[in-house]
Amino acid sequence: MDKSTRILIAGAGIGGLAAAASLLKDGYNVRIFEQAPELGEIGAGIQCSAPAVKVLHNLGLEKRLAEVAVKPKAFEFRLYNTGEVLHRVPLAEQHLQMHGAPYYHIHRSDIHQILADCVLDQDADCVTLNAEVTGFEETDDGIFLLLADGRRIEGDIVIGADGIKSAIRDQIVGKTPPDYTGQVAWRATVLTERLPGNFMDIISAIWCGPKKHAVVYYLRSGKVLNFVACVENDSWQEESWTVKADWQELKDDFAGWHRDIQTIIDNIDKDQCYRWALNNRKPIYNWRTDRAVIMGDAAHPTLPYMASGAVMAIEDAAVLTRSINMNENVPDALDMFQRNRVDRAAKIVTGSTELGDLYHLSNKREFEAGFKKRNVAKERNEWLYAYDPLTVELV
Repeated sequence: MDKSTRILIAGAGIGGLAAAASLLKDGYNVRIFEQAPELGEIGAGIQCSAPAVKVLHNLGLEKRLAEVAVKPKAFEFRLYNTGEVLHRVPLAEQHLQMHGAPYYHIHRSDIHQILADCVLDQDADCVTLNAEVTGFEETDDGIFLLLADGRRIEGDIVIGADGIKSAIRDQIVGKTPPDYTGQVAWRATVLTERLPGNFMDIISAIWCGPKKHAVVYYLRSGKVLNFVACVENDSWQEESWTVKADWQELKDDFAGWHRDIQTIIDNIDKDQCYRWALNNRKPIYNWRTDRAVIMGDAAHPTLPYMASGAVMAIEDAAVLTRSINMNENVPDALDMFQRNRVDRAAKIVTGSTELGDLYHLSNKREFEAGFKKRNVAKERNEWLYAYDPLTVELV
C-alpha cells in the first residue's frame, strides 16, 4: 500500500501504540487520538510470551525490555492450602529455545512507556491527547474519525484500539453488553523488601482453590511482587480497574489459604487494593468495514486465565501492519487482517473461559484429575506460544 496512506488510531493503550510503532517503522503516516490528558497506563503486571516479544524485539526494544522485565523459570499451579505443585509449565530457557524469544513479566506502565517512546521517537507529533473518539464516518474514498469536541479527522484507515468500551466496535458490530462471570479480580503489588528472604523462586505461581485462585509473580527486576486474585462473587459489578476496595475483604476472601498467600496479603498497603468485575464477551467474527477495523480488547476482550490479552493486541499490531503492506487497497488489507486473526483470537477467548473452571475446582483429587485431563504445558507450547505474527503465512 502507498506509504502516504493516512492511518488514524483510536486509543493509545498497548495495542494502539504497538500498531503505531509497527506502521511508523514501515513508513506510514500515522496519528493516534487518545481521550486521556496524558499518556500513561493503569494497572500492574502483564505477561508477554514469545509471539509478542518477537514483535517488540523487531521494533528495537529488546534492551529496554530486558532492563525492567523478569524472565520467570516456570508457571507452577499450586494447591491453595498445602502449596503442592499440581502442574508445571517450564519457561525461561525452554521457552526461548522452543519459541525463539523469552517469556517476560513486565509492569504495564513500563511496557506502555517503552512503546510510547518508540512511537514518539519516530514521530513526535503522532499522539493527540484530550481527544475522545465517538465514532467514524466513511465516504467513497476515505474515512473521518469523529471526536467528542466536534472535530472530524480525515484519513484512509481507522483502527479502533480503544479498548473494551470501544466506540469503533459499537459502530461496527453494535453494542454488545457484557456477561458478568460472577467473579471479581483483586489487584495489588508488594515491595519484595517487605517479604521474607528467598520468599519465592522466580516463577509465576497460580494458587488454585475452591471458587477462587491467585496469581503471583515478580515485576521490575524482582523489586515488586504482583498479586492478582479471582474470586466468585455475585455482588460486585464495577468493571473499572481503578476502584479501590477494602483490604479486610481481601483478607477474608483468602482465609484458610497457605501461609505464603497470607504473608503477601498482610504486606499489601491497605489503601492500595483494587477490585473489578470480570465480564465476559463471546467471540465475534466481524471486525471491520471497508475502512475501519478493531483490534486488541476492542475486538477480542478476554478473561485473564491464559495471560494473553496484551499478547493478542501486540500480535494484532504486527499482522495488521503486514496486511497493509501486502495489499494495494484498504478493504483487502483489512479483510486479510480479520481473516487471519479471528480464529486464533476466538480460540484464546474460549480457552481462557474454560480455564476459569479448572482453576476453581473443589479439592485435591479434582485438581489432579483436571490437570491430567488438560495438559496446559503441552497445549500452550503446541499452539499458543508457537505462533509467530511476523512470519505466519497470511492467506
